[in-house]
Amino acid sequence: MPVELVGVGHRFGSGPWLFRSVDARVEAGSVAAVVGPSGSGKSTLLAICAGWMPPAEGTARTSAPARPDLPPRIAWVFQNPHGAPHRTALDHVALPLLAHGVPTRAADERARRLLEEFGLAGAADRSFSTLSGGEAQRLLMARALAGAPDVLLVDEPTAQLDQTTA
Repeated sequence: MPVELVGVGHRFGSGPWLFRSVDARVEAGSVAAVVGPSGSGKSTLLAICAGWMPPAEGTARTSAPARPDLPPRIAWVFQNPHGAPHRTALDHVALPLLAHGVPTRAADERARRLLEEFGLAGAADRSFSTLSGGEAQRLLMARALAGAPDVLLVDEPTAQLDQTTA
């Protein structure tokens, strides 16, 4: 059970409730979508799932099924892509691999494969600041997957993509 929400609700201070009584269980290997109008708390719910903020009511648990004694690896791809402007696309994807102790050569090879899977093979040596919004979004998806997360949270995954790429 990577993510479990029981009776989760949230509001900021004494403001109106964004949502209440959310019960959900997302199993390993499954995909779930949170849909709703702008301002309804979708990003807030993701922050609760990530453990970045506690819910105002209820409980939220995230676990790593293969490593119950360790905290889960959570990757979050934000709605608006952010990266180090002068670092290359390859650098961005290789970073989580290097952080997990993968040797540089192997990290670069794996990063290039991920870039290719996301249609960014030709962008490997380009700096983040030269990428289009859609390219940057796909780059950050590749980077998130490079870290082999237990839970992958993606906020507005197609917001920066054109019809064909989405």
